[in-house]
Amino acid sequence: MMDSKELMRLSVRLNLSLIAGVAIVSLAIAYYQTHAETSGMKRDLERHAPMLAYTLETAAAPLFALRAESGSYEDLENLVSRFQDQQGLAGVAAYDAQGQPVVQTLDLATRLGHAPTPVERAHWRAGGAGTFIHAQGRLMYVYESPIQSGDGPLGAVAIYEDAGYIQTREVALWKHALTGLVVQTALIVCVTLLILQWSLRRPLARLTKWLSDVHRGSAAVRPDITPEGTFGPLEREVAKLAVSLTAARAAAEEEARLRDLGESIWTAERLRVSVQSKLGGSRLFAISNREPYEHLRRNGAIECSVPASGLVTALEPILRACDGTWIAQGTGDADREAVDDHDRLRVPPDHPQYTLRRVWLSAEEEQGFYLGFANEGLWPLCHIAHTRPSFRASDWEYYQAANRRFADAFLEEAAAERDPLALVQDYHFALAPRMIKEARPDARVAIFWHIPWPNPEAFAICPWQRELLDGLLGADLIGFHVQSHCNNFLDTVDRTLESRIDRERFAVNRRKHFTFVRPFPISVNFPNEAAPAESGYTLRSALLRKFGLSAPMLGIGVDRVDYTKGIPERFRAIEMFFERWPSYRRQFTFVQIGAPSRTHIRRYHQLMEEVESEAERINRRFQSSDWRPILFLPRHHSHQEILPYYRAADVCMVTSLHDGMNLVAKEYIAARADEQGTLILSRFTGASQELMDALLVNPYDTEQLADAIHAALAMAPQEKQARMARMRTYVREHNIYLWAGNLISDLAAIRLDTPQEPVHEEPRILARAS
Repeated sequence: MMDSKELMRLSVRLNLSLIAGVAIVSLAIAYYQTHAETSGMKRDLERHAPMLAYTLETAAAPLFALRAESGSYEDLENLVSRFQDQQGLAGVAAYDAQGQPVVQTLDLATRLGHAPTPVERAHWRAGGAGTFIHAQGRLMYVYESPIQSGDGPLGAVAIYEDAGYIQTREVALWKHALTGLVVQTALIVCVTLLILQWSLRRPLARLTKWLSDVHRGSAAVRPDITPEGTFGPLEREVAKLAVSLTAARAAAEEEARLRDLGESIWTAERLRVSVQSKLGGSRLFAISNREPYEHLRRNGAIECSVPASGLVTALEPILRACDGTWIAQGTGDADREAVDDHDRLRVPPDHPQYTLRRVWLSAEEEQGFYLGFANEGLWPLCHIAHTRPSFRASDWEYYQAANRRFADAFLEEAAAERDPLALVQDYHFALAPRMIKEARPDARVAIFWHIPWPNPEAFAICPWQRELLDGLLGADLIGFHVQSHCNNFLDTVDRTLESRIDRERFAVNRRKHFTFVRPFPISVNFPNEAAPAESGYTLRSALLRKFGLSAPMLGIGVDRVDYTKGIPERFRAIEMFFERWPSYRRQFTFVQIGAPSRTHIRRYHQLMEEVESEAERINRRFQSSDWRPILFLPRHHSHQEILPYYRAADVCMVTSLHDGMNLVAKEYIAARADEQGTLILSRFTGASQELMDALLVNPYDTEQLADAIHAALAMAPQEKQARMARMRTYVREHNIYLWAGNLISDLAAIRLDTPQEPVHEEPRILARAS
């Protein structure tokens, strides 16, 4: 903590700096004001004196003429004396034609300290002239005006005006300025001390205490300092440092705990160490359509945000461990302003550890590649959801061009690397593995297909099925969520392309290149946290109260509004549930969080209208003043916004008509540290093959789904806890880090330099991490 001596030294430095600055400014202002006022007063004198001189000159001219006749200056003496008294002048003098003084007022010599001196006749031709002089320590203004006649100058008159009042005013102005400076200095000292006390000393004391708590491991996420204040930037940087330290401590504690228990749970730290040992000196390049960081313009400033994605959680530890590169489409409206000349930037922003390379697509390219071929063609083709796929030749051209664009980006980034690894993500880039492999045979290439793979008959609908399969088989390793998708893929290749299928090793030999096909069930990050202190009932009441609703039981569904998710089927089952068990009316509310998705595609737009219409219809049928059977929230929610609903819900419904895995089911389980709640899960999800303690249902069977809702709500607490505990153990052991570790281990184990024919010399996949 800052002691009193340090505070005093800081106060002295601040005060001296402030006083010097204020003194310079104050003196400059005082000088300007004084100079302006005294200059104005002098100009007044300079304007007034010629008029007086002209008056005197007019009266004195006849007397000069009379003097030439009489030889006497008596009348002139009387004139200058009267003129001095009338005008309040310091003195008046008259000069003959040779410039010698001939008449002067009585006290002029006393005021000047000497008799008036002769004047120069040279300036008489230019008319009158004036000047300021100092006499006996006082300022005077003298103005001389010649008296002319037809034969030449007769003489001249001079008036002397006392300008001492200008000096007096100047001194007064400087005294006022210095007095103000003294007062300001005193105020500055007092205010500075107060600022140090309230704005520096106390925040520094709080920051010091917070750092001490961080050291002990008991600190809050951020110190108690106003972010907009003086210490805002310091607070943000210290908070980032503390987060890193806390994360490192938590990782070390978790690793120590797991070692003590003899468990082999995968963590981010374990994944990092595994990747470093498996890759050696090779660099990893991830390719995906979605970027891990995007830059958006908000309120006139550029902000960096992390899009909600489990993929970021899985891949970031890998890329950080090997200083890799993530190649992705730039989608943020300020993304171009954040990259360098090569479209790169280092991320994460607060602690850069890997490179993000952005690829740009025009609106027309994105329409054809992403919305067109990928999501109107491949998405419905691979999901058995009875939505007809649309394949257009123009979209296929854009799909090929986009895959080439991303493959070229990889080739540019990996140009200087030996034996690089490429990890391609999802159905957007089916052609990229072949493009990469043809240009870089030394690269080890994997692609993970996040959606289901249909049976051969369904996939044959695609006019470019051969090209897609050939592109995928450019990879050394293809990953799916479950074994059945691997089987479907091998069957499709077997029926479509000339190749050899090794069913024992689950590999395809095409043109002497082996591609291994493996299941890698993706998962979520499992937090190591205690059950929340707040009861489920209290949390449910608080969540519903925000919408003016009340119900003791709560259900939750979290989906993109997509026709594969079975949301209308879910709503109709809820309707049947209330028909068959009316006692649950006003007792149970189902919250459906539905993020709008691909609304530019007409089928999705129609689905949103259908979902909203069904919710409204069912609500009109059953609702009361403070209760609704369905609360539909059609907007994007962050994971932190969804988490309270997971923790409060008595039942979570995942009713996908077809899904590769569905991570909502696993997120719900990971969030239930209290081991409460029940999961209703569609049989047509990959997760159903792992989470056997969920209530498995056929989402097309409305009656069965309604029965499952009733069974979940009526289930005994002991059975709920036992089921949830078993599912949590499974998800905890099979988390996202295990998925990434297995995928990278299998890819890194491929030996490209080993002859691939005959079979016993083919590439080897080492034992997968368990």
